[in-house]
Formats: sequence, structure tokens, C-alpha cells
Amino acid sequence: QVQLVESGGGLVQAGGSLRLSCSAHADRGDITSIHFAGWFRQAPGKQRELVAGIGRGGDINYEDSVKGRFTVSASVREKTVTLQMNELQLGDTAIYFCNVQGRIDNFHLFDSWGQGTQVTVSS
Repeated sequence: QVQLVESGGGLVQAGGSLRLSCSAHADRGDITSIHFAGWFRQAPGKQRELVAGIGRGGDINYEDSVKGRFTVSASVREKTVTLQMNELQLGDTAIYFCNVQGRIDNFHLFDSWGQGTQVTVSS
């Protein structure tokens, strides 16, 4: 019911920065509430993990290794979720997925994922 379009991935040197953006588009109706908005990542040979997320009420959670380096933010008006990644490290190399959960027209629930965008950090 909701399509997520991601952008901003790419190749960057260690110590550099990238900004990932995720835009939500409802197939029919309007997004009326967000229960969760954030980013996951999956590196080769590893399980998918939560990187940063905003829950209902505005509580924010970060994976330990990105605290102080990454910042997640969301715009209700623009229907976007952004991940600002600074001081990138080799361990940040992964495919990053946007995830948004909420309601459409105050009735239909949705749980949508982006297609994934590759972030590669080089030395």
C-alpha cells in the first residue's frame, strides 16, 4: 500500500559522509500516522540489524556502533525519513533498507520496505 523510494547510497572514503533519504508514497489515500520510521542494514555474511529508528512518541534508537556518528530524522509533512551518516567506517559497508510502519486514512495499516541501497566505505 505504501511504496518507499530510497536514494543517497554510494561509495565513500572512510571518514566521509553520506545522506540517505527515503520517501513514502501511498498507492491510494494518505498516510495519516507513523508508528515507526527508520533504517536497517545488512552486511555480507551478517544478519539484518537496526541502524536507527524513530518509534511512536518520538523515541529514537541507534545501533551502538553508530551512536554519535549517525542521525535519523523524519518529516511528517514531506513523508520522508533521512539518515545522515558521518565519520563513516569500513564496518558501515552494507545494504541499507528504509522501513516505515503506520496507517493510511486512519484505518489501513502498512509496513513497507525500500528496495535497499548500497553503501560502500573504502580505505
